[in-house]
Amino acid sequence: MLMLKGMSKYAGEQVLVVPRALLDEVGAFEGIRTEGLDAAVARLLDPANHFFMDRAAAEEDSSHKQLIPYCVFRCGDRILHYTRGKAGGESRLHAKISVGVGGHVNPVDTDHGRTGSAAYHAAVTREIEEELNLPESHEHRIIALLNDESNPVGQVHLGIVHLVDLRSSEVSSREDALTDLAFSLLKDLDGALFDRLETWSQFCIRHLAADLA
Repeated sequence: MLMLKGMSKYAGEQVLVVPRALLDEVGAFEGIRTEGLDAAVARLLDPANHFFMDRAAAEEDSSHKQLIPYCVFRCGDRILHYTRGKAGGESRLHAKISVGVGGHVNPVDTDHGRTGSAAYHAAVTREIEEELNLPESHEHRIIALLNDESNPVGQVHLGIVHLVDLRSSEVSSREDALTDLAFSLLKDLDGALFDRLETWSQFCIRHLAADLA
């Protein structure tokens, strides 16, 4: 009963996954990857290489990776961050600070005949619009892949990291799961706040800090 109760929040949800074997084919890695990025992303988003799986099953199946757009918002030298509240879908990340906004790709993203890259980017836009009020139009560009095998969450997810540059920091949250929304200097997130970041955010902050060094 306890296991069924724990999985009930995922009841009926279908999420986009790729076989772990595909990650091995494009080049298994740990942390951030930028080398051969375009080719790797093209393989991951090829409709022949991914499919939808029941989320409850996917969360327990490390032979597949759920594709997760992970969008980082930057305004000048400051990065948007928030604390993950209890309303969030992933209980293993509650109370952690995150710099990533995003979520799963679902069948709704294939509406109007979208497939592959088009369906994925529709999911990115949907997730951003569901979670944030932004002051202006925005464009997101893929800057890295992210993989972390050190914990149960990372073992079943693969991040596609997007960077969104904003001209204004007038951003607010649309969801209870995103609390304490604020912008902080990159050097502070790479310093005093670093240990409070979720693992994926630590990888992203270290990458951005090194890229600007």
